[in-house]
Amino acid sequence: MVSLVGLDTDEIMRIALDMAGLDEVPGDTDIHVPGKDIERVLIGIDMGTAELLLARELGYDLVIAHHPPGGRSRVNFESVVLRQIDQMVEAGVPPHVAEKALQPRLQSVRMRTHVSNYDLTVSAARLLKMPFMNIHLPLDIVCRRRFIRTIEEHVGGRKDAIVSDAIDAMMEIPEMKMGLTRPVVYVGSESNLLGRWVVAMAGGTNGGAGVAKAYFDAGYSTLFYMHLTETDRKELQGYSGAGNLVATGHMASDSVGISPFVQRLREQGLEVTPMSGVFVPEQ
Repeated sequence: MVSLVGLDTDEIMRIALDMAGLDEVPGDTDIHVPGKDIERVLIGIDMGTAELLLARELGYDLVIAHHPPGGRSRVNFESVVLRQIDQMVEAGVPPHVAEKALQPRLQSVRMRTHVSNYDLTVSAARLLKMPFMNIHLPLDIVCRRRFIRTIEEHVGGRKDAIVSDAIDAMMEIPEMKMGLTRPVVYVGSESNLLGRWVVAMAGGTNGGAGVAKAYFDAGYSTLFYMHLTETDRKELQGYSGAGNLVATGHMASDSVGISPFVQRLREQGLEVTPMSGVFVPEQ
């Protein structure tokens, strides 16, 4: 394999897009400060001014964040959340139901985005002249695919499979083992039948109670989110049509998508150091 040592931020972005099967950079992902001749990379889930300073002190050429740190990736975040409608429709939820189900979460995202200081960390990177980028949706897509493949391989079409069988399968993923948390059933029970299930991820954030209800109403018994708020949990626990909702754990789940990207960069000759919630198994 040809070494890519000395590559630039555009080439690094292309690797992530290719892994996710995307042709264009999505709204929650961006190169905030371009860089070239990159050999040493510091990568983490949340990377702020402190991590930028740390990278400069330790001699790194590039900082990669997973979550949008600001700039266009923060302002355009809404466009990625809309992907959840496509996921619901693909799963059999009627389009008009999917659109209505997402509206509460979409409005929440819009309001948070409107008041956020989208220039805070990005301006620090510019002043430090530290190459800086974030890759969110592409690596969440990788995560979702790994979760789906893992559950399918371990559970298959077993009608007697219960929720804990799917959780046990997920916990066989090395990155999940490295995390300090394990999946939690916030609605339903681990002993319930798994039934029809869906991994509702790679849509910016979770869809909240509204999206969960739409899946339950469409005949799904078990949903897998990365995380869930207490408000949404209470609403779903009081919903007569609710099945099981599993929160897989944020940091470990994000690492399920980020780790293969780290390994791909290392295979190309780059030195990549994970931190800030990124767990990468030793090869």
